[in-house]
This record gives sequence, structure tokens and C-alpha cells, in this order.
Amino acid sequence: MPFLEATNLHKTYSLGRRNKVYALRGVDMSIESGEMVAIMGPSGCGKSTLMHILGLLHGPDQDLDPPATLTINGNDVTGMSEKVRTRMRASSMGFVFQSFNLVPTLTAAENVALPAIYSGRKRAEANMAASEALEWVGLSEWADHRPTELSGGQQQRVAIARAQVTKPDLLLADEPTGNLDSASTTEVLDLLRRFNEENGQTIVIVTHDAVVGNACGRVLTMLDGVIADAPAA
Repeated sequence: MPFLEATNLHKTYSLGRRNKVYALRGVDMSIESGEMVAIMGPSGCGKSTLMHILGLLHGPDQDLDPPATLTINGNDVTGMSEKVRTRMRASSMGFVFQSFNLVPTLTAAENVALPAIYSGRKRAEANMAASEALEWVGLSEWADHRPTELSGGQQQRVAIARAQVTKPDLLLADEPTGNLDSASTTEVLDLLRRFNEENGQTIVIVTHDAVVGNACGRVLTMLDGVIADAPAA
């Protein structure tokens, strides 16, 4: 059984009474456990919308025929309540975004500890996990620094440590190198590949950058709200 499998994913946004945007138009995809996959395509093709659905941040359109399905690690998530979806995000998923999304008033260590706290760990345990995660990304000496005291590449490495602090089964990254120079891009890709190869984590990266795509084991190409490639690995 694939680690992640989706069929007939549609997502429609209503912009006023008559104007609708069809962001996804029937996505079918399959990703095996331990794969590192890039989802590529032009702006507006639905990449980020698909990422939000895979990350359980949004749900697909309902009342379709045939119905949309999304299975992650053996769990049918299409009918889950928001409470269960939130718990699953906290316990088994990590997220990395283009804009880093670090809390500016918190130190690097405090930012990294947040997902562990949200997942139910005691603060002392979360702090220990954050120290370990910062060591993984080579930023132990920057643990007490706030985001404004870090370079863009360092901030993204903190964001990766935050995504890894709970050791999730699935890591989702939306344009993780979009704000980085070439040297920092290489650092980030090396980290993601290392976690994929050493920890066996399944990693899905949305990107428009061919360098990022070439670093992944497989590329799925999106066009006009659908996956243009064959769905199976």
C-alpha cells in the first residue's frame, strides 16, 4: 500500500456569487513510503492548494462522483473531523514554508520546541527535543538568537529543525528555497536529503526550481489543476 494516495481531488474557491476558481480539477497521485518527491509546475497550476490538502490544512471538495479520497499512512483522512486532523498534523507531519514562519519574539530554540509542545510533550522534554533538532541542522550555537539575528539560510534551517522536532513520518515543504541564495539552497537540500535517506521520512516538496526538482527522487508535474504524470511510483 502506498504511504500517500489521492484520487479525484478537486478544490473550488468561490470569488463572489458568479466567479469560481477551479484550483484542483481531479488530482490522482501515489507516493511510496520513504520517497522524496517534488511537485512542479507553473504559477497558478494548483501546487500550493494540493500541498495544503495533503497537509490536512484544507479539505477537498465534497459531493463528487466518484468521491475524492486521500489516504495517508493507512489512514483515510477525507472524513476525519477537524480535531482528529489537527492531532494528526501535530503528531506525524512537519511543515516548511518559503517565508520561514518563525515567531519573531521567540528564540530559535523556542521556535523549534513549539510543535513538540503542541503535540503534548512536557516543556522540558520539548526543549530537549529542540536542542537535538538544532544540532541536526548545525545551529546549536544559535539556539538563543531570535530570527532577526539570523540569515535567511539560518532561518530556514531553524524552520527545518522545527519541522523535524517531532520526527514526523511526512514532511511537506512549500517552496522551501524560494527566498534563499544558491549556497543556502544547497544547504537546505542537503539537509532534506539527509533526513530522507537516514530517517526514511517521506518528503514532498512544492517548487518551481529545477535545482530542487533534480535533488528529489521523482518529479510530479502539475498543469491546470491536475498531475500530468502517471499517478503510480
